[in-house]
Amino acid sequence: MYITIRVVPNSKQQKLEKILENEYKVYVKSPPTKGKANKELIEILAKYFGLAKSKIKIVKGVASREKVIEIQEGN
Repeated sequence: MYITIRVVPNSKQQKLEKILENEYKVYVKSPPTKGKANKELIEILAKYFGLAKSKIKIVKGVASREKVIEIQEGN
């Protein structure tokens, strides 16, 4: 499954908002440097979907606020 994410770094709180079926807006506390925001994003998504962090991968937009995420469901 692929989802589209809009990341808002340096937020005061962590928050995930579902906008459309496969579109989300995620607020992360970390700054967008040295992959900190991406790491926090993956942790938030793993918790939200109840999956291991290894099942979530950024496939497009590693250095952008707009990202495409691949979520591997199942085993």
